[in-house]
Amino acid sequence: MRIGHGYDAHRFGSGDHVVLGGVAIPHDQGLIAHSDGDVLIHALCDALLGAAGLGDIGRHFPDTDPALEGIDSRILLRKVVDELQQRGFKPGNVDATVITQQPRLSGHIEAMQSCLAEDLGIEASLVNIKATTTEKMGFTGRGEGIAAHAVVMIHA
Repeated sequence: MRIGHGYDAHRFGSGDHVVLGGVAIPHDQGLIAHSDGDVLIHALCDALLGAAGLGDIGRHFPDTDPALEGIDSRILLRKVVDELQQRGFKPGNVDATVITQQPRLSGHIEAMQSCLAEDLGIEASLVNIKATTTEKMGFTGRGEGIAAHAVVMIHA
């Protein structure tokens, strides 16, 4: 059994939705990123890669690669899971926290859990997602962006 932690953050920019956990959530702004800006999946990829001792998402999917511009982060997650499986690892469980003042996420958590579980090849009950604010402190509290933390367990 191995454990990994991941973190990601992106700034808000123009747009009409954000993508979190593979789910498009209506919002008056989007996230600035080379990919679709899914901070939750990016943190999860980092946690999985870290647990397996395989570096981070930037090493595997650099933001300088034009082929990755605008890519759906679920594709990246599936590639990470494939890489782990090639090395004899399987995802165990996920515990993640998304940090944002807006948009409100409570109505989208179940859909995010379902998407992530599908891509990880595990039961949705093994994917826990929490959302929190920072009570208007820091960059997320000022509405400048969204951050996410993910902790995962993988096993052989």
